[in-house]
Amino acid sequence: MSRTVQCVLLKREAPGLDRPPYPGELGRRIYENVSKEAWQRWVQHQTMLINEYRLTPVDPKARKFLETEMEKFFFGPGSQAPEGYKPPS
Repeated sequence: MSRTVQCVLLKREAPGLDRPPYPGELGRRIYENVSKEAWQRWVQHQTMLINEYRLTPVDPKARKFLETEMEKFFFGPGSQAPEGYKPPS
């Protein structure tokens, strides 16, 4: 039986993650408050950020930027797409 969480993004109970997806306190908060579905939404958003900003995930500045955006995506006002971004049709 899978565990459920009251998802902060979906605003409803949904299946939770199997393990913390990120290290540290932020990873623990995500594990306790974010559903699998919401995590997949973040992965898609993160991929768009990496592509649009041409980030290298191993670069410490890029990692810090993505961590900040992850925090905003789940627990803040939300992470915005870059100005002028048009999703693929």
